Amino acid sequence: MSNDILLSGGGYKKLKSYKKSLIIFEGTACFVRRFLQRGDRTIDQMVQAARSGKQNIVEGSVASSVSKETEIKLTGVARASLEELLEDYQDYLRIHNLPQWEKDSPPALAVRKLAYSENESYETYRAYLEERSSGTCANIMICLINQCTYLLRLQLEKLTVEFPKSGGIRERMTQARIQYRKNNNPQENK
Repeated sequence: MSNDILLSGGGYKKLKSYKKSLIIFEGTACFVRRFLQRGDRTIDQMVQAARSGKQNIVEGSVASSVSKETEIKLTGVARASLEELLEDYQDYLRIHNLPQWEKDSPPALAVRKLAYSENESYETYRAYLEERSSGTCANIMICLINQCTYLLRLQLEKLTVEFPKSGGIRERMTQARIQYRKNNNPQENK
């Protein structure tokens, strides 16, 4: 197969959305360990939603070499999983009568500013997520999820613009067959 048929893919570790989703996964594991009661079914649901967000970014990125359509679909699934997780954190705040930060409140802005830290990772947020109250931690996670779903929305917009340019693998394979026949069957060209 020609390099024109298989597009490059699998560079997910460079994606800001992946890096943010990894922080969300680790932060969610910390949150449920600290604040939810053992045996609570919400623990598995929250961890699985966080994992699904991260893993679908990975799978979509890797699948992109064969199918942009699959990459778009899985990126959408990642975003949906994180939206589900967002709802879990908002539910936690509601159930426990804790306030949700306004988007432009001083603490939300402080969390958003951390996104610009060099080499942002879970370590950037560790002290906050491992030492602060449940309400503060839930709000930090809400900020992180909103950042990641924003990045995924931008990623989806870019992918849907790119798709018509590169098409799917079936289209590229058909074009490669047509080109091969054209180059190797001079009788057909007459």
